[in-house]
Amino acid sequence: MSGTDPSDADLVTRFRDGDREAFATLVARHERRVYNLAYRMLGRPEDARDASQEAFISCFRHLDRFRGDSAFGTWLHRITVNACYDALRRRPPDPAPLQGEEPAPAGDHADRAAAAVDVQRALSKVPLEFRAVLVLHDVQGVPYDEVAQALDVPLGTVKSRLHRGRLALARLLAGEPVAAPAASKPSTTSPETIEDL
Repeated sequence: MSGTDPSDADLVTRFRDGDREAFATLVARHERRVYNLAYRMLGRPEDARDASQEAFISCFRHLDRFRGDSAFGTWLHRITVNACYDALRRRPPDPAPLQGEEPAPAGDHADRAAAAVDVQRALSKVPLEFRAVLVLHDVQGVPYDEVAQALDVPLGTVKSRLHRGRLALARLLAGEPVAAPAASKPSTTSPETIEDL
């Protein structure tokens, strides 16, 4: 963002004053991050596109109630994570793979493309509450405190889930099974309460 570009807060104010182009600017500024977050959470491009669209629709509908207690980007992350949770609840469960039917991993893990596919495949199997923290912090570089705000959990919970998520991801990449977490359920904040951020 250059010195002449309006801040997110300025764009929110302009939108509230009736400037619909301000929202289009917010979408253009954040659409890549929103899609990447959704893709990492859901693992499928078509689901990520749908969740991104749902996140921006929800944002549009509720932007007039955004109080600004957190950064707009943090608020949008929270909406996106909630859209991903909704998509996962609607998704039929994947059938358990049969023994011996899983293709062998690529032999050359130095190949960046194959490694990225392996990581994405493993990440999609990390328990959801850990995956959200991993994607926000490790993939997107969101600071701990903003992750805590976005997920509506204490900072210590973010750090714990990040540690447990990294362990789960490492086990999956090594080909080991990962047990379901015994931790708390993910935040289920509805869009109606998102303006409280």
